[in-house]
Amino acid sequence: MIGPFETTIDRLGHKGDGVAAGPIFVPMALPGETVSGQLQGDRLDDVRIVTPSSDRVSAPCPHYRSCGGCSLQHASDGLVADWKQEVVTSALAAHGLTAEMRPIHTSPPRTRRRATLAGTRTKKGALVGFYARRSDTIVPIRDCLVLHPDLMQVLSTLEEITRLGGSRSAILSFTLTRSDAGIDCAVTGGKPLDEALRMGLPKYTDRFARLSWDDETVFTVATPRQRFGAAHVTPPPGAFLQATEDGEAALCAAIKDAVGPANNIADLFAGCGTFSLPLAAGAAIHAVEGEADMIAALDHGLRHATGLKQVTTEIRDLFRRALLPDELARFDAVVIDPPRAGAEAQVAEIAKAEVPRIAMVSCNPATFARDAKILTDVGYRLNWVQVVDQFRWSPHVELAASLTLPHIEPEPTKRRA
Repeated sequence: MIGPFETTIDRLGHKGDGVAAGPIFVPMALPGETVSGQLQGDRLDDVRIVTPSSDRVSAPCPHYRSCGGCSLQHASDGLVADWKQEVVTSALAAHGLTAEMRPIHTSPPRTRRRATLAGTRTKKGALVGFYARRSDTIVPIRDCLVLHPDLMQVLSTLEEITRLGGSRSAILSFTLTRSDAGIDCAVTGGKPLDEALRMGLPKYTDRFARLSWDDETVFTVATPRQRFGAAHVTPPPGAFLQATEDGEAALCAAIKDAVGPANNIADLFAGCGTFSLPLAAGAAIHAVEGEADMIAALDHGLRHATGLKQVTTEIRDLFRRALLPDELARFDAVVIDPPRAGAEAQVAEIAKAEVPRIAMVSCNPATFARDAKILTDVGYRLNWVQVVDQFRWSPHVELAASLTLPHIEPEPTKRRA
C-alpha cells in the first residue's frame, strides 16, 4: 500500500475544496494548511490536517461531514467572505476588468426560505434530506443551520409522503418555499397521481399552504403569496425565488442604486416580478420573462396592487429572441438577471442600443465577467459590484453590479424610495 501523500494547500477551488499544486483537490482543507492522505488521481482522500490554518473553525452543524448541503463550515466567516469577493475579482481580471467591490452582504443562519430536499423509500420506512458529497446517498437531517425553522418542521411529514408516494427505485424531489401563509410544497419524481394518492395527500392540509404533485395542484389551503414591493404575488409551484428575504432585499437595494433616477426600465428575465414590482414604485417597468406562468403570477399580483407606475409584461424567450436595439431605445435603464449561463446575445443587443444605465444580477461570476466585458468594450464603465451571499457556507456566489455610459455620472449613494 502506498503511504500517505503530504502537500500544502495553495487556494480554495470554485467548489470550496482546497487546491494544492498539481492540481490536487482536497475536501475541507484551507489555504496554507499542510495536509496528508491517500492520493487518488487528482483528489486526496482520508485527509488529515497536519498543520491547521488560523482560519479553521469547528463546524457548527452535526451533519456537516456527511451532508453535501454545505462545504465551507470549517472556515471562518471572514475567510469565506474574502474568498467570495476574490472569486469575483478573479473572474473580472480574466477579462482585464476591475471594479469597486462593495462590502459583501451575507444572510444570517436559518433564513433560507426555499430549498429542495430528496426522499426515498427504504426497507424500514423513508429517508428525507440532502445528498452526501459527491454521492447519490441521501443524508437525513434533524437540524439544519441554513434552512428556516418553518421548513424543518415539515421533515417528518415529507417522510410520510415518501412512504405514500415514493418507490424503492425512484427519488422524490421536494421543493419547499416558505410564505406568510405557510409552506408551499412541490413534489416531483414520485408515483403517478392515482386515486390512492388523491385520497391520501389531503390529510396534510394542516402542514402545507399548497401541495402540488408534478404539474397538478393537489390542494391549496391558503394562497402562498410573496411580497414584492407593494404587490403580493403567488409564484407557480416550485418556481424560482430568491433564497432568503434578506438577500432579496440586499439585491433590490443594489439594483435601485444602479438604475438611479431612471424613469423607464426594462426588467429582463423578470421572473414573477421580484425586482419589477419594487422598482415600479418610482418608474415605469417593462417586464420580460420566458415562462408564461411566471408572467401570469406577476400580472395577477399587479392587478391587486396600488400606488405603482405603469407595468407592462411580455412573454419572450430572450435566449432565442433577444430584445433588439430599436426595442430597447425607449428605456433609460435595464435590469438583467439571467440564469447561470448568462445572457451573451441579449447583452450584445443592449450594448448596441446604448442604454444609459444597466443593473446586472448574476449567480455565476464567470458568465457575469464575460457579459460585462461585452459592455465595457463598447464604452460602458463598470462602477461597482456587490456580492450578496444568500447561500451561507456554500461556494455559490451571487452578485449585483452597476454599469453606465461614461457621459452619465453614477449616483452610488442615491436610493429610490
